[in-house]
Amino acid sequence: MSEAKKPEATPAAPAPDAWTKWVALSTTLLAVAAAFSTLKGGSFSTQTQLATVSASNKWSYFQSKSLKQTARETEREIITVVAAGAANPEAKAVALASVAKIEKEIKRYDEEKAAIKLEAETLDAKASYNQARGGNFGMAVMFLQIAIMLSAIAALMKKKSFWLIGLVTGAVGVGYLTYAWALYPEFAPPAAKVAVTSK
Repeated sequence: MSEAKKPEATPAAPAPDAWTKWVALSTTLLAVAAAFSTLKGGSFSTQTQLATVSASNKWSYFQSKSLKQTARETEREIITVVAAGAANPEAKAVALASVAKIEKEIKRYDEEKAAIKLEAETLDAKASYNQARGGNFGMAVMFLQIAIMLSAIAALMKKKSFWLIGLVTGAVGVGYLTYAWALYPEFAPPAAKVAVTSK
C-alpha cells in the first residue's frame, strides 16, 4: 500500500516591510490635508472674484457720482457768471440762491463719493487679501500632491528614501496649510480718509 502524497507546501509570501504600513497611513493623512487645502483655496478664489466684481461696480458708481458732480460744478460756474452780470437785483438773488443750492449738492456728492470710495477700496483690499491667502492654500496643495506622489513611488519601488523625501515635502505643505488656515493675519480694512469738500 503506497503512501498518499502529501501536498507540497507553498512558499510563504515575503513579509512586507514594516515601514510600508506607515507609508499608507502618511499618504492618507497627506491626501486629507490636500483635499482640505483645495477646498479652502477654492473658497478664497471665489471670494476674490466676488470682491473684485463688487469693487468694480463701486468704482463705476463712484465715477457716475463724479460725472454728476462735475456737471453741477459747471452749472454753478455758469450761474455765478450770470449772477455777476445781472443788472436786476431780483435776478441776481435768484441766481445766487441757485448757486447756494448747487453748492449743497456738490458737498453731498463729495460725502457720497468719500463713502463709495472707502467701500471700493475696502473691496479691492479684500480681493487682494483673499488672493494672497488663497495662494498659500495653493502652495500647500502643490507640496502635498508632490509628497503623495513620492510616497506612491516609495511604495511601488520599495524605496524608503522616496517616502522620507515625501514626508519632508508634505511637512512643507502642512506648514503652508497651517499658516494659511490658522496663523494668517486677519483682514484689516483700509482706514477712512477725510473727504476734501469743494469750496
